[in-house]
Amino acid sequence: MKLIKNILARLLAFWALLVFASTMFIFLWFYLICFFLPEPQKTRWHRLVSRVWMFIFLTLSGCRFKVTGKSVFDNTENAIVVCNHNSLIDIPISFPFLPRANKTIAKKAFAYVPLFGWIYSFGSVLVDRKNDRSRRESFDKMRQVLNNGLDMLIYPEGTRNRTTAPLKSFYDGAFKLAIDTQKPIIPVILLNTKKILPAKPVMYFTPGKIQMDILPAIYPQGHTSASLKQLVFDTMANHYLLHNK
Repeated sequence: MKLIKNILARLLAFWALLVFASTMFIFLWFYLICFFLPEPQKTRWHRLVSRVWMFIFLTLSGCRFKVTGKSVFDNTENAIVVCNHNSLIDIPISFPFLPRANKTIAKKAFAYVPLFGWIYSFGSVLVDRKNDRSRRESFDKMRQVLNNGLDMLIYPEGTRNRTTAPLKSFYDGAFKLAIDTQKPIIPVILLNTKKILPAKPVMYFTPGKIQMDILPAIYPQGHTSASLKQLVFDTMANHYLLHNK
């Protein structure tokens, strides 16, 4: 039974990859419009195209998607959104389905992937974490994203959480940005992506329900970056432990 499940999961992974790649070639033409748009219109168009693309991808790959807590954005100024990171599927589904247009912090290396690199870089602030200058420049660019009235999406764990803990330790960047700009932080938890597309085994996909829970905004006033980071970490970890089944 386990052998059959493993074979099926690998076949489904191949199917999901095929769907992703084939639909990317279709939507690539719509992304090319980003070359001609200024900010923030570029990011808004990018999110719209990505939203349609990812809806089709999730449907064809057998996944259902639900967002809770969207009303948090109704009465909150543009913000820094922090999201947990368990799977490669997290990034392509999180930024298009957030209620407002946003850019995400992203690894510079992915921008060099043919064709996909264009799509990736249009919606991202690129950073080389091993380069001090790149990190400083990315901080200034994230500030500019917020100045443009957009949300800034950050994965404070940095890389995928391959541990059994609800969250990996957080980097400081998102919280220093919040203190510097005095913008609120909106925590977001993605549930079930680790089961659907785990880091190990490779090429293993089991369709299911993905849920994005948007939690109440946390404001930086009265906090240091360290105390703000701890509060957000505890809030997200407790929610994950309570709702991840």
